[in-house]
Amino acid sequence: MVKGNGKAEAKGTKLDAERELPAGSEDGDDPSTVTSVSADGRDAEELQKVKAERDSLLDRLARAQAEFENVRRRAAKEQQDYRDYALSDAIKSLLPVVDSLERAVQMKADPAELRNGVELIYKQLQAALAKLSVNPIEAQGEAFDPRYHDAIEMVETSEAPDHHVIEELQRGYTFKDRLLRPAMVKVAKNPGK
Repeated sequence: MVKGNGKAEAKGTKLDAERELPAGSEDGDDPSTVTSVSADGRDAEELQKVKAERDSLLDRLARAQAEFENVRRRAAKEQQDYRDYALSDAIKSLLPVVDSLERAVQMKADPAELRNGVELIYKQLQAALAKLSVNPIEAQGEAFDPRYHDAIEMVETSEAPDHHVIEELQRGYTFKDRLLRPAMVKVAKNPGK
């Protein structure tokens, strides 16, 4: 139907009116009555088809939503399992260090042997951390970098270049090139500059 065409609109209205029984006609032989019954039968049949299709689509939608929810739950559980597994690997790599510390505490040795044992345990711990991609940040003597260093104090000195680390108070660490903890440092400040 074209907008603005009054004849077409009137004709469409007339066709719709022909499907219905005329107001004064009750005669069963009237051709308009036959048209009305067959049109209503087709409409009812089409309505049933559309309802069946709608029900089918709603059922498919409900199943798709349920499947999506199941996939989401499964993915969340797999992520949690992966985190737990990754954490268990990290813990396993640290257990030999704990074992060595327990043996060191139980030993009755002179201070020199104890120091050697602690140094070995420290090396063992550093190796375990390196295996986990945890690396120390080099700070001593390096230029101050606010991304990796946390300046605790500025010290006036002429023995070190300006804005360089003169003392590391606490070591910083990175994990796969991401900062875990910045190094706490003292930074040189040359009074002559």
